[in-house]
Amino acid sequence: MTRHRVGARDKEIRTMRLLARYLDDWVRIPGTGWRIGLDSMIGLVPGLGDVLTMGASVYILRKAYRWGTPPRILGRMIGNVAIDLFAGAVPLLGDLFDAGWKANRKNVDLLLRHLDTAPFDELESRR
Repeated sequence: MTRHRVGARDKEIRTMRLLARYLDDWVRIPGTGWRIGLDSMIGLVPGLGDVLTMGASVYILRKAYRWGTPPRILGRMIGNVAIDLFAGAVPLLGDLFDAGWKANRKNVDLLLRHLDTAPFDELESRR
């Protein structure tokens, strides 16, 4: 792989990590250890919220596919997004589920492990 391609992939990995953080862990709920992201907040808008955040999830899936992620791992990633989408469609309870499920972080972790890159949680613990 050329140096340019390695640099481009590193940039895309950083973008995916940021995207997952904003979607799943953007703000801490005061007085708790819970973090919620835009996925949970935008999901409060019936129908539209889940569709909008699905676009970001599909971005991660497309990158994983293009980078040659094995079908077994892609299947797990698609399953995470499907669970997030269908459970999130239930009014209010689905939004609570979204806050805990964190499909985008799970998918970025699966992809990073496949690429043999430090998983999301290992990076967080280094801060």
